[in-house]
Amino acid sequence: MEIVTEKGKECIVVSVKGKIDAVTSPDFEKGLADLIEKGEMILLLNFTSLEYISSAGLRSILAIAKTLKAKNGKMLFAGLRGPVKEVFKISGFESLFKIFETTEEALKSL
Repeated sequence: MEIVTEKGKECIVVSVKGKIDAVTSPDFEKGLADLIEKGEMILLLNFTSLEYISSAGLRSILAIAKTLKAKNGKMLFAGLRGPVKEVFKISGFESLFKIFETTEEALKSL
């Protein structure tokens, strides 16, 4: 898994490449928690290059979402493809989070 962050005007874009599974989810969660500790309140997760997400990855997303909610922050998603999009649909995450086709659409919504 590779994570690249890009500071935008209204949020930070977190692009994730590879897989978020039981092995990588702790690093993923810690990376997002560190951003929140530094004051980032709006996280835009770009999953265009994410190939796979497991239940451990979903748990990490829920933990970060809970932290953000307590601080009046929010998490947006963009670029879900293939199996990742299917997992979000099956797990009900589509109804929990704002999901956009592209990062540009997500940024326009802010």
